[in-house]
Amino acid sequence: MATNLTLMTTNKYIFDFAKVFLILDASLVLYSFIFQNAIWALNTQVAFLGSLFVTLASFLAYRRNVNNRLSTLEKKSEHKSLEDRDKIDEIDDPYDLYSEYEEIPEEELTTEKIKEIIKDEKSKVKRHSIKNTFTSASSFVSIYRILGYGSLVFGFFALNNNGIFLAVPFLIGLSVVPFGTLLSKLVFKKKLEE
Repeated sequence: MATNLTLMTTNKYIFDFAKVFLILDASLVLYSFIFQNAIWALNTQVAFLGSLFVTLASFLAYRRNVNNRLSTLEKKSEHKSLEDRDKIDEIDDPYDLYSEYEEIPEEELTTEKIKEIIKDEKSKVKRHSIKNTFTSASSFVSIYRILGYGSLVFGFFALNNNGIFLAVPFLIGLSVVPFGTLLSKLVFKKKLEE
């Protein structure tokens, strides 16, 4: 039930962002045809679509990565809760935050013992950061992102090879998605505060 609610909320935000992007893009197209020319509009649209595709591809890749990590975490917690934990432990520490650490009496803490603990914790952090790099690698080398950046580069070269590339409208078209995201965040933040 919670995943359906999360999915519905995510879809609502996606549609809200899409509305803002489409309104900004429609305004840009109107400006291009009224005050500029068709080549200007073509440059803005190629850049906008490429930028939008890169953004959507990044979103899908990171969403898939987060879902995979959550499912792995759920499997670990189910497996661990079945093995080690009883009901009282689950109530006292539902997320199993405190089971790793064992208390050491203060009289046993010497400088060598403290250095050993720090060294051990540093090795854990290093191990986890390397593991994190490999598990998140699928997000930044996903086929979605490669296709997104490929479409942006292909659009640039198609415009440039046909001699109709204009830098200013291309950059304006690229900026629609980041500017729309910023504008959406400001508008949604205001809605949430009300």
